[in-house]
Amino acid sequence: MTLKNMKPTKRIFPNSFTSLNLFCGFLSIIEAAEQNYVLAAWLIGAAAIFDALDGVAARITRSSSQFGVELDSLSDVVSFGLAPAFLIYEIGLKRFETLGIVVAGIYLLCGAFRLARFNTQLVGFKKEYFVGLPIPTAALTIAAYILVFAEGNNLTFSYDLYTIVLVLTLAMLMVSKFRYETLPHFSIHGIKEKPFHFSFIALSLAALFLTQGRAVFLIFLFIVLFGIFNSVYLKIKK
Repeated sequence: MTLKNMKPTKRIFPNSFTSLNLFCGFLSIIEAAEQNYVLAAWLIGAAAIFDALDGVAARITRSSSQFGVELDSLSDVVSFGLAPAFLIYEIGLKRFETLGIVVAGIYLLCGAFRLARFNTQLVGFKKEYFVGLPIPTAALTIAAYILVFAEGNNLTFSYDLYTIVLVLTLAMLMVSKFRYETLPHFSIHGIKEKPFHFSFIALSLAALFLTQGRAVFLIFLFIVLFGIFNSVYLKIKK
């Protein structure tokens, strides 16, 4: 369906969620600049929710379009590229001066390259899997890291090296060829098609409840590492 023959109301519905994603990313940058780091991390999480909802809305209204894809990527580079890069620089990398700028900059550049590659390789609007770590997952991993390990509005000094390693690893994984699975559709067919994914979601929710949210970083770390091990396994299996 082209932009010309698509009803305006259908376009507005998913694009509104995309716009909210972008706005949350913008707010996250503002809060990080004002040293409200925990709130800035939560706003990245809010952006991710709106990012997921725009895809759901597009499927429900059958209004997927190239315009929506481009707007989504532009929003993502702000909310999941610039916002987390600036946030992690402000809270954990700033003390390294030039090195901190370079590390945060590498994350931002790799995120932009990841989105550009995704757009050029996209055929249709359905995806079976992602090539490279999706930028929202990378951003949420950074946000979760801050929410769990921040003491007040600062990361403790002992986490400096871990912060650099984490940011650079996420950056490299975004432009890697490792395979990362898409989220399953929440339906009977989706459960039958990807039972492991639903089991993991259920266990993750239980872990979050039992640990009062403290397990969130470990959950995202598992997702990041699982993509690597799963890709290696599939390659060996062939």
